[in-house]
Amino acid sequence: MAENFTVLDLLDIKLKEYNALNLHCLGGRKGLGRRISISDLNRPGLALSGFYDSFAYERIQLFGRGEVSYLKKLAAAGEADTIKHLFSYPIPCCIFSHNLSPDRSFFDAAEQAQCPVLQTDLSTTEFHARLMRVLSDIFAPRQSVHGVLVEVYGLGILLLGDSGVGKSETALELIKHGHRLVADDVVDMHCVNGNVLVGAGANKIVGHHMEIRGLGIINITHLFGVGAIRERKEVQLVVMLEEWDSRKNYDRLGTDDKYIEFLGVSIPKLEIPVKPGRNIPIIVETAAMNERLKKMGYNAAREFNQNILKWIESDPARSVYFGTEDVI
Repeated sequence: MAENFTVLDLLDIKLKEYNALNLHCLGGRKGLGRRISISDLNRPGLALSGFYDSFAYERIQLFGRGEVSYLKKLAAAGEADTIKHLFSYPIPCCIFSHNLSPDRSFFDAAEQAQCPVLQTDLSTTEFHARLMRVLSDIFAPRQSVHGVLVEVYGLGILLLGDSGVGKSETALELIKHGHRLVADDVVDMHCVNGNVLVGAGANKIVGHHMEIRGLGIINITHLFGVGAIRERKEVQLVVMLEEWDSRKNYDRLGTDDKYIEFLGVSIPKLEIPVKPGRNIPIIVETAAMNERLKKMGYNAAREFNQNILKWIESDPARSVYFGTEDVI
């Protein structure tokens, strides 16, 4: 999406409430197909004053009250060449905040260069913050994985494993327990701010449907209500479901933390063996609560290990080993 993201796509983004950009086009409509390639903005004050060294022309140019006041000064002085020089660079678009608009000379130069001129009623600071959130999401690195993403006790858990191991069935039982489904089968993950991994359904049309072998496709929203789904969620724990292997030594204490990496972000990982008689949904719920405790600073496995070491070093423990004679 980011590779072909244009100014027209920016105008067409449907955002609501505190994310809305409130953008509309004032001029330069022939350039709405210009590509936006960088998730950043530039305030062109220095460029308008004639200093073009290191001019970030490849970014969206944001004009606030200061820039508009300077444009009026240039227009009054008849310095139209300065504005034309600005549009000699391949600028993606110009955006004016506070419902401000430039004079006719600016519009003429923009039309001649086929550079879109947009306007928003938001303040410069507020618009900058909102647009940065939008662009960060659009240009974030992405990766799709085969799995199920659920929210359990507020924690985003990604269920991974071979086909048929029981990921969807586990998620279905969790939904029955009051937890929420984010995505089934294909999870689209993107990295935000370099250290946060957010997952969502790869396809919004089929995102909250689930395939259960022997039953077919079910609609989670219709069966369990809108409260059983989420559009997106941060991935905070990965649970690997695998067939029980009697030859493998599974972690029984939990003292060794394991991680898996997606898009440069390390996520805690648990390996849970699956076999008849094991209640996997209950284990996943317990894992979610245990992970929340870890994030709060409490680690049950380490505390247990420390208590064992203290007991070994205590007098009662020493008397058990050293207080009796050996029996031959």
